[in-house]
Amino acid sequence: MGFRMANVEGRAALVAGDQYYDIETLSQGSIASDPMLALTQTEELHKLAEQLDGHEATGALDAERLQSPSPRPRNSYGIGLNYRNHAEESGMPIPQAPMVFTKYTSCISPPNADVELRSDYVDFEGELVAVIGQPGKDIPLDQAWNHVAGLCIGQDISDRPAQFTSSPPHFNLGKSFDTFGPMGPVLVSPDLLPENASMQLTTQVNDEVRQHDSTGDLIFDIPALIHFLSHITSLTSGDVIFTGTPGGVGVVEGRFLKDGDVITTTIEGLGQMRNRCVRVSDHPRADFVPEPIRKAAGKS
Repeated sequence: MGFRMANVEGRAALVAGDQYYDIETLSQGSIASDPMLALTQTEELHKLAEQLDGHEATGALDAERLQSPSPRPRNSYGIGLNYRNHAEESGMPIPQAPMVFTKYTSCISPPNADVELRSDYVDFEGELVAVIGQPGKDIPLDQAWNHVAGLCIGQDISDRPAQFTSSPPHFNLGKSFDTFGPMGPVLVSPDLLPENASMQLTTQVNDEVRQHDSTGDLIFDIPALIHFLSHITSLTSGDVIFTGTPGGVGVVEGRFLKDGDVITTTIEGLGQMRNRCVRVSDHPRADFVPEPIRKAAGKS
């Protein structure tokens, strides 16, 4: 049986409907309360999920208490230009292999956390996120799903001045500011989702739809990404893969996030995240904006 796992104020929990069950309590201590340790025991989580009907729920699920399902991953990967329409709107060729960058793990934040803006050119990128359960190296393509603990929603928030401050661009820096990696709200095991994880993804800013696509349109799907990455680096329990964003990002139309904006990201079967944008300061390169971005924003 599949499972839905949440991180409720630092404690791993199974979710059924709007109720949650503390995993350490439910398992009588055989599975640790730390979500990072619980992710190493996905087989046990499947078995535990079958027993929920016979137990009293710990409490009602409260979005404000949720943390990232993988709060301290060893590695966090991002995949660029992984939807054809996003590559086309960016004026870039379709990649022949996954374009991989790192989102520093310090950017990972709760699913409903504020996004802190430090320039006038911060962008949204709604994404499907895969979290590794069973670790592995040189994982065969047909075994890749066995290494996925579950899927959730993510936002690959991007500060474009920091990203394009030099050539080639600093994808890792521009996408790794603190708060630039909200994830959640819960982790859903693949066996509860459609085949090949083909689901509708929608990003709204202040209730206006800005992105809408199917996660089935990924150029490199989740098995392909795991196969590719694991031949380069060992994948460890809790590692996260931001699989890429579809077309409709703000930089194309020069419509960037502003103080007070609310980003709502929804993926069919995975739930919804809401992130409020808060302008906190300027970073040292906030005044450096490449000419193409200035033109897109109508500021040149």
